[in-house]
Amino acid sequence: MATADLTVIGLGRQSASASEYIAEMQRRLEAQDKVRFKLHAMGTELEGQVEDILEVVRQLHNVPFEAGLPRVYTVLKLDERMDKPTQTLEDKVKSVEEQLGRVSSSFRRDRSIF
Repeated sequence: MATADLTVIGLGRQSASASEYIAEMQRRLEAQDKVRFKLHAMGTELEGQVEDILEVVRQLHNVPFEAGLPRVYTVLKLDERMDKPTQTLEDKVKSVEEQLGRVSSSFRRDRSIF
């Protein structure tokens, strides 16, 4: 399983608002059943198989073009872990929350990357 964060920005709009085409992208996400998703203030979280995520991203990238916009800028952050193939978005958040709950006086650095 992979997780992703997607932002699709349609350029060339007369208005600064993007809510109309973002709402259409959310409707299209609701109409499919291969990728889990959650809208947030700056984009959409996605969760599923890499192939399914990439197909959904391709479809969503085209939405502003279908609305007549001349340019679309898409930002995709894709994360896939082979050591934790069933890790979900919720699992990632829970891991950080568990770290916040631990009492620690020092930050442990992994010396292999420094």
